[in-house]
Amino acid sequence: MADASFKDVPELFEVELTESLVARTESLSTFRELGPPDLVHVLKSTGRSGQRDLGSYHYVSGVDASSSASLAAYINSLTYNIEDDSGWFSKGTSWKVKSGCYCCFNAFSRVDVRVDVKIPGGVQAYVVDLRGERHEATPEIWQETFLSAILRAILYSDDPTYWLEAYRKLDPITTPEGELRFLQAAEALFMKGWQVGSDPEIQVATVVSNHLTAAIMKYFGDSGRYQHAANLFEKILAKEPEVASLLARSYIGMNEEVKAVQIMASAIKQTPQSYTLLHVQCDFLRAKGKYEWALKLARQAVNCAPSEFVTWEKLTEIYIDLGQYENALLTLNSCPMFTYNGRDAHRNLNPARVHLPPKGAIVEILPERVKTEDDEADPALLRLPAPGLRGTWARAYSLLTRLVSQIGWDELLKTRSSVFVMEEEYRMQKAQAEVSSPRRGDSLQGQKADRADDDASTRGVVSPTQSAPDEEGQGAVNDTDSETLANADGLPTIRISTESAREQAAAAKEANGHGEPKENGIKDSAGNALEKPVQAAAENNQDGEGGQGASQEPFSFSNKRLCERWLDNLFMVLYEDLRVWTIFRAEVAHFKTQHVAYRKTGLEWEILGDLGMRLHHKEEAKEAYQRCLDTPRYSYKPWSKLLDMYAEEGDIQRTLQVAVRVAAYQWGEYAEMTYPTQIARCFFKLGQIHGHAKISYTLLSLGLPEPVLKIMESYLQYGRVFKVEGYDF
Repeated sequence: MADASFKDVPELFEVELTESLVARTESLSTFRELGPPDLVHVLKSTGRSGQRDLGSYHYVSGVDASSSASLAAYINSLTYNIEDDSGWFSKGTSWKVKSGCYCCFNAFSRVDVRVDVKIPGGVQAYVVDLRGERHEATPEIWQETFLSAILRAILYSDDPTYWLEAYRKLDPITTPEGELRFLQAAEALFMKGWQVGSDPEIQVATVVSNHLTAAIMKYFGDSGRYQHAANLFEKILAKEPEVASLLARSYIGMNEEVKAVQIMASAIKQTPQSYTLLHVQCDFLRAKGKYEWALKLARQAVNCAPSEFVTWEKLTEIYIDLGQYENALLTLNSCPMFTYNGRDAHRNLNPARVHLPPKGAIVEILPERVKTEDDEADPALLRLPAPGLRGTWARAYSLLTRLVSQIGWDELLKTRSSVFVMEEEYRMQKAQAEVSSPRRGDSLQGQKADRADDDASTRGVVSPTQSAPDEEGQGAVNDTDSETLANADGLPTIRISTESAREQAAAAKEANGHGEPKENGIKDSAGNALEKPVQAAAENNQDGEGGQGASQEPFSFSNKRLCERWLDNLFMVLYEDLRVWTIFRAEVAHFKTQHVAYRKTGLEWEILGDLGMRLHHKEEAKEAYQRCLDTPRYSYKPWSKLLDMYAEEGDIQRTLQVAVRVAAYQWGEYAEMTYPTQIARCFFKLGQIHGHAKISYTLLSLGLPEPVLKIMESYLQYGRVFKVEGYDF
């Protein structure tokens, strides 16, 4: 059936004809926001009576969805893409596209616009609603569909978390005229923008916080052409004063700061309750180093929108800027957390066959896409929970890692125990309450405390009686020793041998009666000690007076808060990250002193690179990604991360070398688009400093094959067409 396949378009062959269309119709009611990429379904036939028709489908974004003619033209283009399997003397069975159906979701009206194409024959356009009923497509519906398709193409263009098999990404806007049509549609539908939803960190989509405004700012921001966004927002400002926040951001992006300040000053009088406007002012003041002023605005933003995560997040960031770490932790604890809803996606079907043809000469530079030993990793690295965080949890965790990078783990634990009720403190308070009313165990105070324990977590991250696993997953101490060893702040140590471990354990017990020696499996004598986040006071102290250390202040519920369970969990996630990172750095130091090569698999280097980025160890993370490139592993991520790093450093030569690989991976996944992409963003960032001519000459000096050079030049061609800063020097 190879001759029934397209030459360079990916496709999934159906088990039953039209099953993909049926599945999409059934899934329509589950699409909450922008909807999934467009679905293209085709029927292929040989025209012979005995031969069964074949159904195949693929996903696509970036196709002009302004009319039925433009969608039909895409299906018509596929008819020229079928492989010709004719022999020398006899022509093989020739497959032809018999019919096709293009499905494009309208995120504004929550309907699916479909275009049926019969070849040869006519074109029929209709609308399918959430119940599966058909309606006529009106001009208003087409305008909404056109804009929905562009928003998906822009926002899904380089989203690493959104992946579909057989998903083609084409350029949504290729000419200034196309961009003008996008701006006109955005202006016409701007007031409906909240209907398409917003980022997962936004609780309630508004006129200025939604996917439409996010796409506009991303599209014009990545190329530094904020003037077009500013023109659009100027027109809308008369109807909607809240748009002033977006207009001010655009002017700041254009380096028109005086104008931006004037707009913010006049707008705050009209809309004093706009948290988005207050946040733009906050960011502007932070950029100028006026953190105290920004703090007042951030507090006001929290008062204006207390149910929004982003307002509390901004306030936490400013407290960290100011070095008020206790307030930062308390504010972080107050953040409202939302259930993460990912991008809308199709229901997965099991295809009869998958056809993924190689896409051009550029993919030949990629390694083989086969599983090797470099795709394996230590279970301790694979089990790290932090990479699984999404939405508000990921953002809250990044604040926590920023805190620990500034003040260190020990100081963070001290800050935590000074602002939050620890488990032992809570137990002591409860015990005192029971002593004061011996006949009524469940007194009013006890009931309140119980309710508090249900609502939020008072415990330290690791239970004192629970043994923490070592590298092999075995408990560091057995159950009988756990009560005596794991009391408060145990110090995991990196040991040379079992004898030294026993000596350290004995010394620790003699010195302070608690402390859990931790086996990390690293043959190093000291390494970095990492204090374990356990409860504040020891459980097996006999009396209430001895329960509090001499250094601790007298405890009462009036001067401490209850720590939310999710934040408790994030402390544990952070502990796991820091533990693995400490082990890794100690191993590296040990191997360097021994002058022995330090070896890891490709996947392990990639995980360690991600870990370094999470913990704000940028240089070590860069080194890990570079080591990952030395392995013959098929992986896009390390190249992508290094591309951003080199572009940030302004290193043209390395940026271009890495960009070629990133482009190869993107084309290998059928992302045939130029903008908005990560490569274009990095090129334009360099272009603002060095000019596009220097980038172009450096590309020539790399001696790339002609097809590869053409692809790399296409990013600069976009800059010339749309007059991106730096295109003329």
